[in-house]
Amino acid sequence: MAIQATPKTGFEVWQDGINKAVGDARWNSWDCEIQTAVNEYNRHLSGTAGYVPLDWQLVKAMIWVETGANHSEWNTKPMQIGVAGDPGMTSLLSGKEGGNLILPPTFQGRLTTRSVRVIPADNIRAGIGYLLMRMASFEYRSSPDADTEVYEITVKPGDSLDKIAKAQGSTIDTLRGLNPTTTVLRSGQVLKYRKASVQRVITRWRPISTLLISQRYNGGGAPNYARKLDYALSLVRKGKVVVCTQ
Repeated sequence: MAIQATPKTGFEVWQDGINKAVGDARWNSWDCEIQTAVNEYNRHLSGTAGYVPLDWQLVKAMIWVETGANHSEWNTKPMQIGVAGDPGMTSLLSGKEGGNLILPPTFQGRLTTRSVRVIPADNIRAGIGYLLMRMASFEYRSSPDADTEVYEITVKPGDSLDKIAKAQGSTIDTLRGLNPTTTVLRSGQVLKYRKASVQRVITRWRPISTLLISQRYNGGGAPNYARKLDYALSLVRKGKVVVCTQ
């Protein structure tokens, strides 16, 4: 009696398909776009709160998992950002969640809701931007303006630090920092201040891992996403690296 083979799992079927990617030039067609975009983000974000440069091969592995050369959207939306029902593009481009701090200045005028959906290079740039936005932590903090001059103001009856800060284009934290011995305001007292404002800033970065990408980029929606990403990354690292002119 013949022994029936155990049916392959969905993950094993996926593995069989993606194993064929190694050595297939089509799967490397976005390498230069990925490298260029990642380099731009790395330059822009270097020095912010312990930023660790993003590995472009990790992004390539993400694209292999998200679409792959056999997918119908490989040539339009390789990172799948901007597809129907996906909130990532709006979150990034709205600037309300910190995307304006993540996007390099050269990308901010280039990326639009339309371009992200129809231009693959922009889709890749938006996907990387959303990934990094989800890996960053943000807070609102007092930030000094470009004007470095220290001014003085005389306290009037009824003044408070909040009232003075708003009137002079400064912040309470800035006033406290320049006047550390002041605890109670008195009429006639002279305070120092600098121009400042409260702004959203990047305070730290989460260590990027395949599991965290699965949770924060993919949202935990696709089964085996982290497992697939680990496997795809192992194949990408074995493959031939395309040398690109930057």
